[in-house]
Amino acid sequence: MPATPHRSTGMNVENVTGPVAHHAEGPVWWPGWGGLRWVDGEAGDLLTLSDEGVHRMHVDDGYLAFLRPRRNGGFVAVGAHDLYLAGAPEETPRPVARLVGDPAVRMNDGGCDPQGRLLAGSMAYDASPGAGALLRVDADLAVAPLLPSVTVSNGIAFSPGGERAYYVDSMSHRVDVLEFEDGELVERRVLAEVPASDGVPDGLTVAADGSVWVAVWGAGRVIGLDASGAEIARITLPVPQVSACTFGGDDLGTLFITTSAQGLASGHGTEAGSVYAARPGVHGLPVLPFAG
Repeated sequence: MPATPHRSTGMNVENVTGPVAHHAEGPVWWPGWGGLRWVDGEAGDLLTLSDEGVHRMHVDDGYLAFLRPRRNGGFVAVGAHDLYLAGAPEETPRPVARLVGDPAVRMNDGGCDPQGRLLAGSMAYDASPGAGALLRVDADLAVAPLLPSVTVSNGIAFSPGGERAYYVDSMSHRVDVLEFEDGELVERRVLAEVPASDGVPDGLTVAADGSVWVAVWGAGRVIGLDASGAEIARITLPVPQVSACTFGGDDLGTLFITTSAQGLASGHGTEAGSVYAARPGVHGLPVLPFAG
């Protein structure tokens, strides 16, 4: 992928929802359910943006980590410890598999690979080093470990050709890249480092031009990286806790960005918990659905 000229740091950012969530995470755009969905993690709720406003569906009493569409309709959702399936976009999902049995550990961010397997990461509630893992869930709901001994498993997304994955274990303060060969993730190496003084890398997405867009928790920004890991763009938000991002809209040219009030003092005076939108000048890729 060729280097891309640096885009403006003064990019216009619009608040599209207001602070409707405490801990907004995991945004996904899918035409089959009408556009944008995301989670309010600690509430265990799934949120959907429509012309009438924001619709909220309760899924898990412990935590709701993320969701993805299913190839044959409906969606898959990952709760604190369980996997949920729904057969239609508005159907309340049902628990179908246990992903983690340790009560000190919960599920976190994830996505799907080009073969339609769900890649679901975990972390300890107290972020104990090495207590989490990245799991693979096959279409038949068989579960296998992919990356053991991670601390806070966060964003994962694939390059336009599906030949490599970009992955964040937040406490490593890195964005890593792995080759995707014969259905396995191999040759893990560092793409870019995010010094602790610059925030914590969190959720990410990949554009059609191959650039990687990373939410930086604690820094109030999303950064765009090229294939060498060089920063090519920066989107500044008016809230510090930026959790994840995804491309959406009819042309996949809008970057939707979730934010969180988690850890902020009461009376913080910001719009944390809102979903924001920006037009960074690149277009996204259709989300990879779950084959199960």
